[in-house]
Amino acid sequence: MITKEFLSEAIRLSGTDRQKDYGDKTNNHNNIARLWSAYLDTYIKAHDVAIMMALLKMARTKLGAVSKDTYIDMAAYSAIAGEIKFKEKK
Repeated sequence: MITKEFLSEAIRLSGTDRQKDYGDKTNNHNNIARLWSAYLDTYIKAHDVAIMMALLKMARTKLGAVSKDTYIDMAAYSAIAGEIKFKEKK
């Protein structure tokens, strides 16, 4: 798999398939942020959630079998973080 294929798959998943399954990604990450904030008793934003999910995927590369999906998901979460960050500024 080349870079373009990884990114194309990340776009496909974050823009269509996953959105059909889980709803709007910004709303989903805001919901996760509220739950994590309540659990941790500290304020977490949707952008933080996307970054931490990318970090989770990065952590998985250190242990066990690593799949192409791990890298595709890292790209998707990074892109989602960017989308959320620049939506916040509007």
